[in-house]
Amino acid sequence: MSDAMRLALVGATGLVGRHVVEACVGRRDLRLAAVARREMALPKGATMEMFVAEASHWGGVFEALRPRALICALGTTWKQAGEDEAAFRAVDYDLVLETARAAKAQGCDRMVVVSSVGADPHAKQFYLRVKGEVERELGRVGFHRLDILRPGLLRGDRGGDRRPAERLAIAASPLFNLLLHGKYAQYRAIEAETVAQACLALALKPARGRFAHSNSGIERAARSLPLPTAELD
Repeated sequence: MSDAMRLALVGATGLVGRHVVEACVGRRDLRLAAVARREMALPKGATMEMFVAEASHWGGVFEALRPRALICALGTTWKQAGEDEAAFRAVDYDLVLETARAAKAQGCDRMVVVSSVGADPHAKQFYLRVKGEVERELGRVGFHRLDILRPGLLRGDRGGDRRPAERLAIAASPLFNLLLHGKYAQYRAIEAETVAQACLALALKPARGRFAHSNSGIERAARSLPLPTAELD
């Protein structure tokens, strides 16, 4: 365990975050610590640390943990934010940036963040504009390596937190995926589990730089994730 990478995860209670936790079960190359504002049930066999604290105290948690890499799966929905722009920005922009800066201040040199397909600081749509703005600012924090994941529609169980139109889109996604080719392939639906595996694989990459990954890059990264050491024994 001494050679395992110390990895911090924020957004563990969300769709992608839960899959990151599950993907770490049985791994000896990663030492995962989840930082959240509320408790969550851990999967069977999980050997990880869980820190529950208000976001204003996360800097102190990072000081104790000294993570090498940070995975950020933070994000709210328009519905959860009460359809209020300020409330949405407080999570998807302010909290993401504050978390990144707090981790960087404690020596964290890598970050993997889940964004969205179509993120653009100049987008007309508010959601995509905020995602693009936070991507731009994260590039200025100073991480040695920054990986930005821009998945299409996420498939997975959110525990009922889906709008009817979104549930319909997910149900129809196998058909739509067949129709989306070329530059439109980035809008295909993708499994949250695949995104989580890509997060872990990219956190292990040593090369420096800023990298953005659409669906195809996310899928390649997920396939490159080494098997848990236990499976190789």
